[in-house]
Amino acid sequence: MTTEQDLNRRHAEKMAKKKAARDKILATKTEERGLLIVHTGKGKGKTTAAMGLAMRCIGHGMKVGIVQFVKGVWHTGERDVLTKFPDLCVIRAMGEGFTWDTQDRQRDLAAAARAWETAKEMMADPSYRMLILDELNIVLRYGYLPVEEVLEALKSKPRNLHVVVTGRNAKEELIEAADLVTEMTQVKHPFRSGVKAQVGVEF
Repeated sequence: MTTEQDLNRRHAEKMAKKKAARDKILATKTEERGLLIVHTGKGKGKTTAAMGLAMRCIGHGMKVGIVQFVKGVWHTGERDVLTKFPDLCVIRAMGEGFTWDTQDRQRDLAAAARAWETAKEMMADPSYRMLILDELNIVLRYGYLPVEEVLEALKSKPRNLHVVVTGRNAKEELIEAADLVTEMTQVKHPFRSGVKAQVGVEF
C-alpha cells in the first residue's frame, strides 16, 4: 500500500530531476540583448500585455517610450497610470482612430508617417530601454508605411533596446524577424453577447 510518505518521497525525487534538467538548460542561456517582441492575433490582450511590460520596466527604473499608431484621443486607464512616471515613460498617442472612423486614407497616411518619425527618434535615443509601437501591425497591414523600411529600422535597433509591436495580422516578415511572438487567440468575448467595452477591462 502506498503511503503519504511514499508519495512525498516520489514527488521530491521527480522535482529534483526536473530542477537538475532546468538548471542544465539555464546554464546555456548567457546572452543578454534587447528583444523584438510581437503581440498579434484576434484575441484581446495585445496592448494590455505590452502595457504590463512597460510597468515592469518602470519598476526596474528602465525608461519606456510608447507610440500609439491608432489610439489618439481615447481616454485610457493605463495612460493615466503611466503618465505619473514622466521621467521613465513617454507616451505619444498619435493616431486618429481606426480607418473606419477617419474614412480618410490621406489623413491616415499622414498620421502613420508622423508616428513613425517619432518612433525612429525614440529608437535613436539611448535613454530608452523599451519602445512599444502600439497597433503598428494595423498600419503595416493597410500599407500606410513601407514594410521594408520598418523592418530595416527594427533589425538595426540599438542592441540593448527592447521593441514591442502590437496589433492584429502581423506581417510574416515581422514574425520571422522577431525574437518573441505571442498570438492572442479569441475563445470567447462579451461583445458578441451584446456587452459594450468596459472601463478597466478594455480601456
